[in-house]
Parts: sequence; structure tokens; C-alpha cells
Amino acid sequence: MGMPGNGWQVMTSFRTDSSVTEQRLKPGTVRRIAGYARPYKKELAVFLALNAFAALIVVANPLLLKSIIDRGIVPHRMGLVVWLAVAVAGLALVEAVLGLAQRWYSARIGEGLIYDLRTQVFAHVQRQPVAFFMRTQTGSLVSRLNSDVIGAQRAITTTLSSVVSNVISLVLVLVTMVILSWQVTLIALLLLPVFVLPAKWVGKRLQRISRESMQLDAEMSSLMTERFNVAGAMLSKLYGRPAEEEERFSGRAARVRDIGVVSAMYGRVFFTALTLVAALATAMVYGVGGALVVHDSLKLGALVALATLLTRMYGPLTALSNVHVDVMTALVSFDRVFEVLDLEPLIDDRKGARPLAAAPAAAAPAVEFDHVRFRYPSADEVSLASLESIARADAAAGREVLHDVHFTAEPGRMVALVGPSGAGKSTITHLVSRMYDVDGGAVRIGGEDVRDVTLESLRATVGVVSQDAHLFHDSIRENMRYARPDATDAEILAALAAAQIGDLVAAMPDGLDTVVGDRGYRLSGGEKQRLAIARLLLKAPSVVVLDEATAHLDSESEAAVQRALTTALAGRTSLVIAHRLSTIRDADQILVIEDGRVAERGRHEELLLAGGLYAELYRTQFARQEGEPLAAETAPR
Repeated sequence: MGMPGNGWQVMTSFRTDSSVTEQRLKPGTVRRIAGYARPYKKELAVFLALNAFAALIVVANPLLLKSIIDRGIVPHRMGLVVWLAVAVAGLALVEAVLGLAQRWYSARIGEGLIYDLRTQVFAHVQRQPVAFFMRTQTGSLVSRLNSDVIGAQRAITTTLSSVVSNVISLVLVLVTMVILSWQVTLIALLLLPVFVLPAKWVGKRLQRISRESMQLDAEMSSLMTERFNVAGAMLSKLYGRPAEEEERFSGRAARVRDIGVVSAMYGRVFFTALTLVAALATAMVYGVGGALVVHDSLKLGALVALATLLTRMYGPLTALSNVHVDVMTALVSFDRVFEVLDLEPLIDDRKGARPLAAAPAAAAPAVEFDHVRFRYPSADEVSLASLESIARADAAAGREVLHDVHFTAEPGRMVALVGPSGAGKSTITHLVSRMYDVDGGAVRIGGEDVRDVTLESLRATVGVVSQDAHLFHDSIRENMRYARPDATDAEILAALAAAQIGDLVAAMPDGLDTVVGDRGYRLSGGEKQRLAIARLLLKAPSVVVLDEATAHLDSESEAAVQRALTTALAGRTSLVIAHRLSTIRDADQILVIEDGRVAERGRHEELLLAGGLYAELYRTQFARQEGEPLAAETAPR
């Protein structure tokens, strides 16, 4: 005997991932599902009643056929034949109306459930910390909001209604067949084991591949999401690797294709087996029933009704034989949605959190770091393995990156953070806006621990412009209004002018209605940065964080924006990260960060005289270019 062919290898290859095939549903899943169905209990009651009534018609039609033959055609009663034919037509009309009503209630319940789940998942994901989005693949997350939510909806509409209507239909059909002829019914039931075995065989295998199919779709969606945005497309083109990209996508698409083939083949094998069993059962019914008719033990109309009922018995049996698979598939979808909803955000309002007191117009709050220690959270703390779709590498997890950091940014003063890349400067600014929580010590604004105030009030107090300014694929007006939804066009134009980009926007054909493109890529780096600064100015927070906010500007634009920031930040507490030391010479305090610690602190002149790391950085950037004598070179060490 030869070895199994490639087809069998394809069919078995999809069951090798234990994270997909061996995952078990969490206890209480069904109870949680019932909670989502509760708001639609009235609609569900009507919907199930319509399904039950439709099941009655399954039996009514064959009985009308029996009456037409036995009471109309055989005794030659033409009038009764006509009336019964009209009754059959009327029943068909009732069935059509029932179908429309069922579809309306199904859509009403299903779309409502989809809305409830999607909005809840979206709101929950929005509350996740930045670390969650750093680890999670966007496509996998979008898949939970799309395919999994729709799969969950089917549990309430398609699967539930199918079970109710098919159970009622099957019971009524069997009872009616026994009444018409228990002998013929018994013969038909003898083939049931032959019918059920292939159903169970296929059902188990379909259950195993259902979750993997969802995971494969999510992975392919993630790949498309990453490659179809502007940054991904530019990277692919700049590095000239379209062939490798095509090969990678082709591999994932092939896996989706192959698992679809496997699923289709299982379904076809199942359908073929059912068709064969149904044909054999029909032949037996006509054979046994025909003999009974010949011997006057059964009427001809009853035989026709039995044959018709037999076909209507195997339909519900087909659906019910797969009900376990359908239910499990739907439960898996719910379970995948619940995985996201059960992921508690690390950053959230504490119980009893109070709004951060608004600073008076003339005085901004102080920002204090009180002996802060911090480590970045591990993958298990912030995300799900099924949303990452890649092996987790957590080398930095548990390693402390800030050590005993303490300083105070006095009200209305500027504190500059300088130091080598990776020293911890951006981490410090993230703690101010509570992107992360400290592991030791405290961060205070206006004397209040940021963990004790509401996130809404904290985000209203702190404004941030990052090095990579993000803009939505929308108009300039809507991107600006993201900071202040109630801002007028006049206020928006004033902020744009203050950020030295007002003339540019005014010169655009569509003005404020200009669409900036995906992530703002229709604008230059400097234009994006100035637009982000304008958005900050429109928000007008009392604490400002600038993380390399002028990094993408040319010298002329940088000088203009610096003038705007000097005016706009007057009276506000600010933390500024800068690699260009020329931008922070006038800072009230400069903190030199090295290896997660404050290595030096002071004003520009003091740090130069100290001859430490700041003086070295300054010497590298400016001293030799400007021909300026450096005091630190002659200062004692």
C-alpha cells in the first residue's frame, strides 16, 4: 500500500497548533451569552414562536397531499381537490409571510447584538494602555470586532432558531409518521445509525479547524493592515522586497485556501453520505409502503405523505447532527470576544478617583517625581498571545528602566530632559500623562498623585506633542478638533497661525477641509509637526510635554515654532525632550538622564562648567562648529 497523498497531508496539517485546536471554553461562557441576549428577550420570544409555527407547516403540507389523494383524487371528488389545492397555496403564502417575519426579527436581534458587542469591545480596547497596542497586531484585533462578533451573533439567531425549529419539526414528523404507519417508520429509522455516524465524524473535525480558520484569517488581515498603510508600503518599496512580500502573503493566503478546501471537502463528504442514506431510505419506504398499499394495509395518499415526511425528517436531522459543531463554533466566537473584554486595562481610574483640580489661569501646577522606579510590563500583563500571532520575546520584562528619579518642575517653568538614546527620557514623559504607572515612588501634578485622579481630568491637564506626530485620515479641521471638539474655525485658524502654519493652510485650495491622508502623509514632516503643535495650542493645557517636537523642522521652521512655543508656553509647566541642545539653552532646569537615572541637573551654564556628560554632548554638537571656547575644557574635573 502506498503512502498517503498530499491531500491527506494538507487535511491533517491544520491540526498541529495546540494553541488553536486544544483551547477550551472558559466556565460561565453560556451564562455570559445569555446576558447579552437578555435585552432582546421579547423579540427572541416572538422569533422562536415564529420558528415553531413554521415547523408546524412542515407536517401540514404532506397531510394536505394525503387528503388530496385519498379523499379527492381516488374517490373522484373534484370540488374537494380544488379546495385542498387552494389550501396548499394558502399554506405556501403563510409560509412566505412567516419567512419574512422571521428574517426581520432575526436581523433586528442579530444586528442589535453585533452593535452591542462591537461598541463594548471598541470602548474596552480604547481603555487599554499604550503597551497593549505596542504588542497587539492590528489585524488580529480588527478580526475580533468583525468576524468573531458576527460569529457570536449567529449563536443567538441562526443556531438557536435552527435548534428550536428543527427539534419541533423532527418530533412532529416522527409522531405523524408513526400514526400513518409504524411499520414504514420503523424501517426508515433503521438507517438512522448510518446517517448519524458520518455526521459525528465530520462534526468533530469541523470543530477542530473552526478556531484555526479564524486565527488564520486574523493573521492574513494583520499582514494586509501592516503593508497597506503608507509607512509599510514605503518601507517595502524603499528596500525593494516586493517579491518577498508577495511570497509571504502567498504563504498565508495558501494556508487560508487549504483550510477552506479541507472544510469544503468535509462538507461534501457529509452531504454525499446524507444524500445516499436519504435515497436508500426513500427506496425502502416505497418498497415496504408499496407492498402495504398493494395488500390494502395502507392508503396511497398515506404512502405519498410518508415519503414526503421522510425527506422532511432528514433535513432537521442533518441540521441537528451538526448542531454541536454550530454551537461550538458560535461559542468559540463569543469566547474570543470575551478574551478581549476580560483583559483588564493596567491603567484605569481607581475607585474613588477625583478630578484633578484645574489650575488658576495665572498659575500652572507643579510636576513632581518623587523617587520614581519603573519597569515596562510584560506581554502577559498587557496583551493576549492570540492577538500577537508571534512568539513573545520579553527580555526587558521585569528589568527596571528608571531608578530613583526625583525632581520637581516648578509651576510655569521649563524642565529639559537630555541624554543618550534609550536613557529613559521618553519613559519619564510617559509617566506624566500616565501612559504607564510607576512601580515605586509617585508622580504628582499640583501635589496630587496622578494615580488618584481621573484619567479624563489628567489628560485635559497634560498636553503632549510627540516626535512622530500622528494625524487621522481626515480634514485639517477635524484633526484640530480632536483636541477641542467645540473649537470654532476662528480659534483653529489662530492656533494654526501661532504654530507658523496658518499661511500654508490658507494657501491650500480646500483650506481647513484639506484631507491630510493616511497618518498625515500628504504633508511634509515639518508640516505634520507644526500641525500637531497647533493642535496642542488649541487644547491649551496647563502642563505641556514636548518629546522632540521640533525634530522634523528645518532651521527656519524651527526658529518660527520656537518663537510660537515661547509665547504659548508662557506660564505653563513644561517638560521638553531635546537632542538639539540649542532649543533648551534657556530652560529653567536641565536634567541629564543616563541609564535611567538623573546623572546631572542644573542650568545650561552650570552644566557646562561641571564638565560632565552634558558638556560632552554640547561639545559634540556645537562647540567645535561655532568655534566657541568651552569652559568645561579648562574646568577642573
